[in-house]
Amino acid sequence: MTERPRDAEALIGALIERLGRDLRVGLPLGLGKPNRLVNALYRRAQADPALKLSLYTALTLEAPHIPSGLEGRLAGPIIRRLYDGYPALEYQRDLRAGRLPGNISVHEFFFTPASLLDCAPAQRAYLASNYTHVARDLMDRGANVILQLVAKEGDRYSLSCNPDVTLDLMDMVRAAGRPFVMVGQVHRDLPFMEGDAAVDEDYFDYLLEEPEDFTLFATPRQAVSDVEHRIGMNASALVRDGGTLQIGIGALGDAVAHALRLRQVRNDVYRGALDEWGVTRVFGDEIERIGGILPFDDGLYGCSEMLVDGFLQLINAGVVKRPAGEGEDEILHGGFFLGPPDFYAALRNLAPELRRRIHMTSVGRINQLYGDETLRRRQRRDARFINSCLKVTLSGSVVSDALEDHRVLSGVGGQYNFVAMAHALADGRSVILARSTRGSGRRLESNIVWDYGNITIPRHLRDVVVTEYGIADLRGRSDEECIRAMLCIADSRFQDHLHRQAVSAGKLDASWRIPNAFRRNTPERIAGEMARRQGEDPFPEYPFGSELSDHERRLARALGQFRDRLGASRLKLGPLLRTYWVGGADPALDPMLERMGLDRPRSMRERLQRRLVLGALKTAS
Repeated sequence: MTERPRDAEALIGALIERLGRDLRVGLPLGLGKPNRLVNALYRRAQADPALKLSLYTALTLEAPHIPSGLEGRLAGPIIRRLYDGYPALEYQRDLRAGRLPGNISVHEFFFTPASLLDCAPAQRAYLASNYTHVARDLMDRGANVILQLVAKEGDRYSLSCNPDVTLDLMDMVRAAGRPFVMVGQVHRDLPFMEGDAAVDEDYFDYLLEEPEDFTLFATPRQAVSDVEHRIGMNASALVRDGGTLQIGIGALGDAVAHALRLRQVRNDVYRGALDEWGVTRVFGDEIERIGGILPFDDGLYGCSEMLVDGFLQLINAGVVKRPAGEGEDEILHGGFFLGPPDFYAALRNLAPELRRRIHMTSVGRINQLYGDETLRRRQRRDARFINSCLKVTLSGSVVSDALEDHRVLSGVGGQYNFVAMAHALADGRSVILARSTRGSGRRLESNIVWDYGNITIPRHLRDVVVTEYGIADLRGRSDEECIRAMLCIADSRFQDHLHRQAVSAGKLDASWRIPNAFRRNTPERIAGEMARRQGEDPFPEYPFGSELSDHERRLARALGQFRDRLGASRLKLGPLLRTYWVGGADPALDPMLERMGLDRPRSMRERLQRRLVLGALKTAS
């Protein structure tokens, strides 16, 4: 029988009485953590060294730190607007500071990208695990309780944003018959999702309801650059009508979703851009063999561990509409979600018939074929699993999770699962997205490399790689054929060096030359081609809208370009700043100065900041 403690302290007391003084707590990845309850449990363990507390989780979400200087003037109000009312998780604060008590441990299997690179305790405690293996690994570590936010509708409950690991773990512990406690905390703003996520009250041992809810963590949409739009367009031409789609979060995920929407609703513009850029001419064989560029008649079925905002956009555009299988109504299976505030609002306001067609379930069902394999193979026809990475080697190995010294940036997550599944499906393909370079000026480096000290996807699972410069189909190719294809989509500033490395290793015939068609792989060419836009811009900076105002978007763009030029400059700071010392009043810029709090400068520092902002705005492209 489900119990309903009066408050967090009563619940914690009940847990200790039932499970003893060794609590091994599973916390959902990302959004589904009941922060105030977790903080109360953490404080109890801080105060009681005899209480052992082990936390197992991923994506511990933290409100961004407000920077100093001009960036702080811009970011501060945005951060406060989005995160006021979101309670920080105290274990993460102490983990960062290196002051976790000895009786408390924190193990994550996926970090917020680059957030814990320099946190040695977190790096040492990291669990390297495929997403589908997390429930198994928690079983092996003796997990005995889950604390999770849930949604409520009438007398029904939903695991909402996080059925991903919870469903698999609960099946395992019940089959094993071992002591385990499932705790749900109701959050009134959490969308009620259907499918396997919808459960009855007796699924929980304890249900906690507090009089006030905290602010749900939201991830604001990122700006999509011209480079990212080009990658998204190239990838979108590899998606076959009637097939299956998986995409992820972030600018590249948005770029792919936007390109697929453009292919559907403005197909003449879509095909015209691909023709103008030479994509259909140069990579026509790959497009015909793998994907297509016509609108979607049958539509796509979504099967993605992460339900991202882009999927709702594609549903609304009539792209994601194919039922999973004959006699089935679902058009999308998802394992967890995280996104901007209006995405949560859209999920809360889904029409009942559409909500029933979005089936939230476990990663064990989504990220692999095991189980009802015949059904899953039938559902996932022409699957395109589209994921991003940090670097790709010339032989097709993929780097996504860690640096060469093995410090973890993020985690493996489900990427390996999807790549392996693409190879297990007769008509499935893995599409890896990579920006060809990172950094600028003296810090510019290629993301296409000869070798790297850490690999996420081994080269024997190589498939399709996409950069802003094109498509490399590596499946079934020899090492030399792969190297040639990868050189053709690398940035031209690095091609010769990469060519020499491959020749030196005996993997490339010294007489082979990169074709002239790929010798113009430069950011200047991309910028020039993207600048030739007529009428309504088909590649907006924020294709699905933004949480920033028009003034904030313009300021962010201008200050970002100033920062990039400063980082790329080989000049001393003084000469560079003089290029931004633009005189003359412009009343049109007054609202942006007011937004930055620099309309009435009160010090020499603020007068300097004002001049820099004006210069950045006037020189921004």
